[in-house]
Amino acid sequence: MKTIAPNYKSLAEALVSLFGSSVAIAHTDRLSGGDINKAYGLTLNNGEHIFMKANAKENASFFTAEAAGLAAIADTGAIGTPEILCTGTDDGEHVGYSFLLLRFIESGKKKADYWERFAHNLAAMHSADSSAFVNKEGQLDKFGFYQDNYIGARAQDNTPEGTWLAFYREHRLAPQFKAADSYFTEEDRKKITKLLDNLEKFVIEPDSPALLHGDLWSGNVLCGSDGKAMLIDPACYVGHPEADLAMTELFGGFPNLFYDAYKEEKPLQPGYEERRDIYNLYQLLNHLNLFGANYLEPVRSILSEYTD
Repeated sequence: MKTIAPNYKSLAEALVSLFGSSVAIAHTDRLSGGDINKAYGLTLNNGEHIFMKANAKENASFFTAEAAGLAAIADTGAIGTPEILCTGTDDGEHVGYSFLLLRFIESGKKKADYWERFAHNLAAMHSADSSAFVNKEGQLDKFGFYQDNYIGARAQDNTPEGTWLAFYREHRLAPQFKAADSYFTEEDRKKITKLLDNLEKFVIEPDSPALLHGDLWSGNVLCGSDGKAMLIDPACYVGHPEADLAMTELFGGFPNLFYDAYKEEKPLQPGYEERRDIYNLYQLLNHLNLFGANYLEPVRSILSEYTD
């Protein structure tokens, strides 16, 4: 099942369609967070509280892609995400903009078993049937996503492939290396070629394909009012669940009990620790392309790890 969020031609049209003709915005709060989009809390005159992301009108695909990812996660029935209300564009009074409306998430206090429950729910998402999220009509591939999306502000190519190895090489590592080429020396380029030509030595096929969040660090996990973890800001695709786990460890990691609980629910394939850096290489390359040379040495370090 692929749930598609409704799309509207103005914010006013969206609010009327969703909440009725008497609806109006009673109060707007500018919210902090996020480098890419502006964020607002909208309080309506009927008491509804909704969350709005906004960007330039030409960036509307940011929000249709995000809505598709949130819908895919919700369709697994495994873990919470904000309720999608709609996407849309608006010509505005002075300048046009695109928007995404979500049900506002009130933050709560973590329950005592928060990390264990989060791990079990993530493992359940990784175990759900992912076949409906990959292919357009007539295709039979296992990895990718039915539309392209974004990893941060960078486009992410989700062209389906039959194997995880082919998908990860051709649609994850290779495009990022190409985009970052100006940072690399000739010695670096030799290592890149060696790594891509021998990637089968380091990347294995999963026991079964899994829907991934795709950008799973602590900033993209919220504790809802029920005390349970919810996923936000996805960069979804179907791949190896190890890629999500590796990302959780890249910028500080989650508590050990999270990983222990995940492995109880979904045991890891042998050798994950040796493969972890090859997955985080994609994320570090993306940061290199987004934020600059501060991420060059970590990229070079992983290149050397797998090619020296």
